[in-house]
Amino acid sequence: MPLLASQVASVPASGIRRIHELALQLDDVIALAVGEPDVDVSRHVLEAGSAAWLADDTNYTANGGIPELRGAIKHKLRERNGIDVDLERIWVTSGATQALNLAMALTLAPGDEVLVPDPGYTTFTMNARMLHAEPVPYPLHADAGFLPDIDELEKLVGDRTRLLIVNSPSNPLGAVFPDEVLVSLLDFAARHDLWVISDEVYEAFSYGHPHVSLAALDTDDRVFSVFSVSKTYALTGARVGYLVTPPGLADIMRTYQEATISCVNTPAQRAAVAAITGDQSHVDAAAAHYRVNLDAATELLRERGIRYLPPTGAFYLWIDMSHATDGDVASWAESFLLQKRVSVAPGSAFGRSGEGWIRVCVAAARADLLEGLGRLPAPDAG
Repeated sequence: MPLLASQVASVPASGIRRIHELALQLDDVIALAVGEPDVDVSRHVLEAGSAAWLADDTNYTANGGIPELRGAIKHKLRERNGIDVDLERIWVTSGATQALNLAMALTLAPGDEVLVPDPGYTTFTMNARMLHAEPVPYPLHADAGFLPDIDELEKLVGDRTRLLIVNSPSNPLGAVFPDEVLVSLLDFAARHDLWVISDEVYEAFSYGHPHVSLAALDTDDRVFSVFSVSKTYALTGARVGYLVTPPGLADIMRTYQEATISCVNTPAQRAAVAAITGDQSHVDAAAAHYRVNLDAATELLRERGIRYLPPTGAFYLWIDMSHATDGDVASWAESFLLQKRVSVAPGSAFGRSGEGWIRVCVAAARADLLEGLGRLPAPDAG
């Protein structure tokens, strides 16, 4: 048979999915590896999607999405994110995953370099490789609270660098970047004339510090913003996200969207309208649930002497297990799953700087979460 494209072999597999799929084959597993909200979808959202199916509201929509959804997003961006854009900059996508792929496809040519956070979401690197571009990890270090270091970024930027990816609130770190860090990242991008992709999928979940959208600080139209209804409204399977572009890209976005998905399915868009415009108390309740789980989990880790990054956003805990992993956290996570029946995501799945760490999703029943964390080996007291 013919050979596949040359870049296929360079696309890394997901270390998270490996653990998850192994867990699915086992009984009585406490699942803490995958970022799946454990709250129910609000009834009015389900009813809106169901009504669209029953009314046979299933035709093609405009490439950018139905007017009602784009209008709802426009209002939401202005009121909640401080971003005032026209409708032609708002593009409804098949989840944030497609939004991210679109933004990278628009900004990266073969051979270009993209600065990706390490630890960072696995798809950043996967997309870059699929697009024949080169991901260049910028390390986030434990001794700096896993915040970006501009001096380190300056050492990594080069003639082929075209794009910087920023993720706050962070998956996997559960960290929200302070305003001054966001401003310094934009200044860095401006100095080197880089595009910026701001992944804000976990925008609804920040603790102690309000989420700030990078585009609200952008003064020279270099930021692509990636959002989703998946985590905010527990609609992961509906596959609705949206990309907010810099101005002047409507025609090319129409072409790219047509060539990839044409449009997102209509009932899912109707559900998203209801989610964004309807009562938000269920979002507040979800955030409170995750916050309480985080508090309970960190208290347990403190009592057991296990180091972790204090969480300020999303619904993840970033936990240091280097005392137990012997330099290979991926193998340790697999053994831990088989022996203790708890699935956790190995930190190395998110980049080299994640070695020795694990990501735990706290979107779970509290008793299960605490039981799973209780099975982690604590550092040797001796």
